Amino acid sequence: MSVESDVQSGAHAAADPAPPAAPAANPALLGLMTFIPSGITLGLWFVGYLDTATEAGGMIPIVALSAGLFQLIASIAALRGGASTVSAIFGVFSAFWLSFGFLLIGATSGWWGITADNLASVQGTYLLSFLIIFVVLTLATLRLPLTFTIGFVLVCVTFALAFLGVTTANASLFPPAGIATFLFCIVFAYILVDGIGQELGGKALPLGSPIQK
Repeated sequence: MSVESDVQSGAHAAADPAPPAAPAANPALLGLMTFIPSGITLGLWFVGYLDTATEAGGMIPIVALSAGLFQLIASIAALRGGASTVSAIFGVFSAFWLSFGFLLIGATSGWWGITADNLASVQGTYLLSFLIIFVVLTLATLRLPLTFTIGFVLVCVTFALAFLGVTTANASLFPPAGIATFLFCIVFAYILVDGIGQELGGKALPLGSPIQK
C-alpha cells in the first residue's frame, strides 16, 4: 500500500463520526419499581388489612427482599454512576426497609431481647430516628422538583403519625398513617411513570418547580 493510500485511509477514518455513546442507566427506575409494593404493604398494615398483632412477620419478605435489597442495588448503581444524591436517597430507604425487616424478625421471634414489654420503646426509638433523617432529607432536597418534596413530606407525615401512635398507644393514628403511605406511593408511582416514559422516548410529565432555586 502506498503512502498516499495510507494518508487517504487515515483522513477517511478521521472523518467518520464516533459511534453514539450508550445511554446512561437510570437506577431510580429500579428503586422506585421495587419501593412501591413494599409501601403499599406497609399502608395495608397500618389500615388493618394485615393484623399487626399476629401477622407482622408476613411483611418481612417484601420489606427486606423487595424494597431493602433492590433499593440497595439501586443505591450502589447510582453511586457508581456518579449520582451521589440519588444514591443517598435510595441508600437511606434501603436502610429503613432492611432494618425494618430485621426489627420485625426480632419482634416476632424474641431476638435481641425484644419482648412485648419493651417493644413499644424499641419501635418508638426506631421510628423517631428515621423520622429525623427523613425530615433532613426533605429539607436537603428542596431543589428537586416539587413532586419529590411532596413525596418526602408524606413520608415524614407517615413516620410522625406512626411514632405518635406507638409512643402514646393511640391506635387511631395508624389508619391516617396508612393513608399517608398510600399517598406517597401514588406520588412515587407518578415519578416512576414519568421516568419510564422518558426512557422509552416519551415527553416528560410535569413535576412542578422546586421550592428552593
